[in-house]
Amino acid sequence: MSKIQVDTIDTRSGTSTMQIGSTNTSTINLGVSGDTINVPSGVTIANAGTATGFGGTNTPVWDAYLSNDSDQSISDSTSTKIQFDAERIDTAGAFDISNYKYTVPSGQGGTYLIVLQAKFGSSQQNDIVGSSITLQINGSASHSTSWLGPGYISGTKDPILGNQLNLTCVKTLSASDYLEGFAFIKTNGAGTPKVQEGDDLATFFQGFKLIS
Repeated sequence: MSKIQVDTIDTRSGTSTMQIGSTNTSTINLGVSGDTINVPSGVTIANAGTATGFGGTNTPVWDAYLSNDSDQSISDSTSTKIQFDAERIDTAGAFDISNYKYTVPSGQGGTYLIVLQAKFGSSQQNDIVGSSITLQINGSASHSTSWLGPGYISGTKDPILGNQLNLTCVKTLSASDYLEGFAFIKTNGAGTPKVQEGDDLATFFQGFKLIS
């Protein structure tokens, strides 16, 4: 192994392209551990190959849902935790399908994109006059969205068969913060409100950490 010690490598006069490595080269190492490779302002890095090891990954990520075993009946006009009892993905094993909550793992604090969705119905047709979903963090309401029909106050005018709400937000979270989804349904009193499973696609709770 040979070593060349110089301060600057440049092309000869009249040549503007420098080639490092050729037919015998399989790996080119730049610097050693602890070194800083500086790319000055105004320099353009043009990549026509495959770049690996840069940036980060959008993990941890989870996708929990209300399974298709049954709908979840809830009390009328009462905020109730949605029972997300199954999951499609959980890279950190941080979603608790027994207590229906996601807890930010140790060392994974940061900014997260969070999606909460629920489908609503009732045991009686045309019974719902209002509904909402709420994201709670550490037991306190953080974000919510709602639908209030014209009969929300009286409970008798223009009730609907069912509806579906979606909430999407970005939150900065710390390790051990826990997230839960809550549902609220007001009916005209004819039936029992419920959160519907919809073949695992209608009611779900998902999110992932954004690359920072």
